[in-house]
Amino acid sequence: MFDRARIARNRDRASSGFREYAFLKGRESNQLLERLADTSRDFARALDIGAHDGQACEALRDSGKVKEIIALEVAPLMRGKLRASGFETVASDSEILPFEPASFELVTSVLSLHWINDLPGLMHQVRQVLVPDGLFLGCLFGGGTLPELRAALIEAESEVTGGISPRLSPLPGLQDMASLLQRAGFALPVADVERVTVRYGHPMKLLQDLKGMGEQAAFAPRDGQERRPLSRRILARMSEIYADRFSDADGKVRATFEIIWLSGWAPHASQPKPLKPGSGQHSLADAIRRARDQEPD
Repeated sequence: MFDRARIARNRDRASSGFREYAFLKGRESNQLLERLADTSRDFARALDIGAHDGQACEALRDSGKVKEIIALEVAPLMRGKLRASGFETVASDSEILPFEPASFELVTSVLSLHWINDLPGLMHQVRQVLVPDGLFLGCLFGGGTLPELRAALIEAESEVTGGISPRLSPLPGLQDMASLLQRAGFALPVADVERVTVRYGHPMKLLQDLKGMGEQAAFAPRDGQERRPLSRRILARMSEIYADRFSDADGKVRATFEIIWLSGWAPHASQPKPLKPGSGQHSLADAIRRARDQEPD
């Protein structure tokens, strides 16, 4: 579905001023630390998938909970910057993890996994490279991301051309990702969602931010044919529809980002296990009857 070379080019083009636009990357890198603080563990060796400019790597290092961090980046121009910041880098497009099994105590990824073509395969690899009782913690954009832009683009292109082409990437839902963690074999899997609303003076500023983040479309060519670029007429009509339907009283427009957080542990004998069916010593009916008997008259 996605052209991995195009993803790398998009992120390379965004590399010079990335932090000016990547406020969500910074926000979720801080969220990564907050979630990591929920565990008392320290980690000898960590892998950050889709490190890009290293914000998450820096957050992990500053936390004092991780001794060594390997940055798996998807933007070649970032490699020198990451190395200059003291991180070991591995060149990869993030689809394949070139590491031996049980190589890391911690694997993280911040807003990168939504560009993976074979996400089930990658999550299986993540579990394999974790040591037993190692932790995976990451986030990606979910299916509720940018519904306003999707709706405005679909209507505008349909009006102007009489048809539509995919313009924004399909994204997974919360239940999809929860099931994926289970299928990949993680123990104690958890998936939850948060929504962030960003307001803009004009819809085109949102598109500018997406380009600055390296998040513009990167579909693989279909039947050897590139998708038609958006014309000025479509963009103008999209802006009109967006402003008409999704603006607040002050004239600013809303953009909603849905961020799905995932965590799971590589299986280990020390972890809590669910009880086997039928092994309970008390029935729910008995518990309800006891509770009723204890109620005051």
